[in-house]
Formats: sequence, structure tokens, C-alpha cells
Amino acid sequence: MIKVTVIALGKLKEKYLRDAVEEYTKRLSRYCKLEIFEIEPERLSEKPSGSEISAALSCEKEKILKKIPQNSTVVSLCIEGKEKSSEEFAAVVEEQVDAGKNLTLIIGSSYGLSDEVKKASDIRLSLSKMTFPHQLFRVMLLEQLYRAFKINEGSQYHK
Repeated sequence: MIKVTVIALGKLKEKYLRDAVEEYTKRLSRYCKLEIFEIEPERLSEKPSGSEISAALSCEKEKILKKIPQNSTVVSLCIEGKEKSSEEFAAVVEEQVDAGKNLTLIIGSSYGLSDEVKKASDIRLSLSKMTFPHQLFRVMLLEQLYRAFKINEGSQYHK
């Protein structure tokens, strides 16, 4: 069974979002071993300078890179990433399953991810050109992961 690791900056605060993550975690347990690491983002001033943001991303980089499991295809979720359809994302997941590799998905802070994390990634992915709240984005990512497994098994979930 494939191991999927989600590394996310920040904790889910809203109960309804935690409930949604719990529901998708339960659904995904049939297809993968899911592990979610929540990393505390660096605190910044209300209007941080570019250098303050760079320093924060650098600190976050160290925490992120330590959590990436070995034998893992690393996917950074970032605005400049390539958009994929649900079917294309399902193909990426299927490739990992077939290759016996783990999959690590990284969600950055509101200021994104450091260039070093992006360079350490095998894939840069964007779910949309739109901007979403980070907490909601985690739920959306898990739903797309669940959808990918359902597509790969030929289920009617994806219509």
C-alpha cells in the first residue's frame, strides 16, 4: 500500500474543516497509508519585508525537508506549478503506486514555499489559478487525492 504524506504549514482551526479532513482520511485509508504533518509557520510582522519573508521561508524549508520520507515522489503545491485535470493527477498517483514509491504533497504557508523546497520537488502542481484559504485547500487536496484513487479503480465517484 502506498504511503502518502501531506506536509502542511499551519493547523486547521475550524471544526468543520477538521471534520472534512477526518472524513477523507477515513476514505483514503482503503487506498493508502496517509500521514499529515502540520508544521507551525514562522511568525511574521503584520507587513513583512521581502527579507523577513525570505528568512521565514528558509526556516520553514528546514522543517519541511526533514519530514519528507525516503523513496518518495515530492509534489510541491505552488502557484507557478502545472495545472492538471483530475484524470492527469490520477495518472501521477497511479505511477507512484506502480513504481512502489511513496508520495509526498507539500502545502506551503500563505507566502508559499522556498525555492529550495520547490527545487527538491519532482513535480510542481497547482490546483487552480484561483487563490484559496490554506485550511480549505488541504481539504480540497485530500478530496482530489481520494478522487484520483477512485478514478484509478474505475469507480463512478468521478463522473
